[in-house]
Amino acid sequence: MDIVNPQVEEYMRSLVARYDEPVLLGMEAEAKERDFPIVGRLVGVTLELLARSIGAKRVFEMGSGFGYSAYWFSRAVGPDGELHLTDTDPENEMKAFAYLERANLDLPLRFHVSDAVEALAETLGDFDVVYCDIDKAGYPDAWKAAAERIRVGGLYLCDNVLWSGRVAQEGVTEPHPGWTEAIREHNAMIAADERYVSTIVPTRDGVMVALRIA
Repeated sequence: MDIVNPQVEEYMRSLVARYDEPVLLGMEAEAKERDFPIVGRLVGVTLELLARSIGAKRVFEMGSGFGYSAYWFSRAVGPDGELHLTDTDPENEMKAFAYLERANLDLPLRFHVSDAVEALAETLGDFDVVYCDIDKAGYPDAWKAAAERIRVGGLYLCDNVLWSGRVAQEGVTEPHPGWTEAIREHNAMIAADERYVSTIVPTRDGVMVALRIA
């Protein structure tokens, strides 16, 4: 199911063409060639905008791949920011550092080659933004781990929370058994948490945006 009408999405993409630059285009080309999941340009700009809007300086990514989402968060937090990346593949660590260095976005970075939830537990302090894009079965645990680690006024962001519309359907084909129900559980917990004001931005595959208010 298309979350956004393809013609509308193509129009939206045309409005972010000004971000074309060699490193970003290279990352997008690699993702296409390898069929590697990235958030894409429209969500990337959304992540940067949201992080900038709260003056974010300390960001923790739960699931970073080879650094595409980190590209946008790095732009937001600036050279005096701090960005934590996570992935279980050490090759993605090397790729992320190489891409971000080429883009002059190699601010203080820490890449945790480990499980994202475990890495967050082992990292001290609160964050301005915690971003989640791990295997969907882990979404409920990711939220439970992140909710207490975000400062008041900070954001929890999560990609793929509409899961190609499966969260709103019954009896759909499930490419990964249990993932749809895990996403539903994740979304429901956030919506019910009175410490946060939340909504789903229906860009691409749905982005959860939760602002901590208490």
